Amino acid sequence: MSDDRLRLRRTGDDTVICQRLALGESFWQRFRGLMGRAALDEGEGLYLPDNSIHMMFMRFPIDALFVSGADTDGRRRVVSLRPKLPPWRGLVLPVREAEGVIELEAGTLERLRVAVGDEVIFEAGGA
Repeated sequence: MSDDRLRLRRTGDDTVICQRLALGESFWQRFRGLMGRAALDEGEGLYLPDNSIHMMFMRFPIDALFVSGADTDGRRRVVSLRPKLPPWRGLVLPVREAEGVIELEAGTLERLRVAVGDEVIFEAGGA
């Protein structure tokens, strides 16, 4: 994953959804995702430029936040949510409007009240 960390912020109320967002840029990074990890820490996440994910070989549940492509200001619309995906679920079906997915610690979407239609933006300077 890239050493350049970002953060993900909801633009409507400036809520930081993910403080330390890594980018899965290469084919291998996208394929591997979070496999082999024991957990995600609070505030940590992984962005994958894809519209589907799999949960094979995962050892812990995650939340998945599917987003549209960026507009001219860099904002993306939340197009689908998949909270508390269990490990070993298999394929999470593609989301037609999505151009990316953010994998987060399970419970994040509910705790921060993220909803379809929210606008989010990637920002430099993730911790």
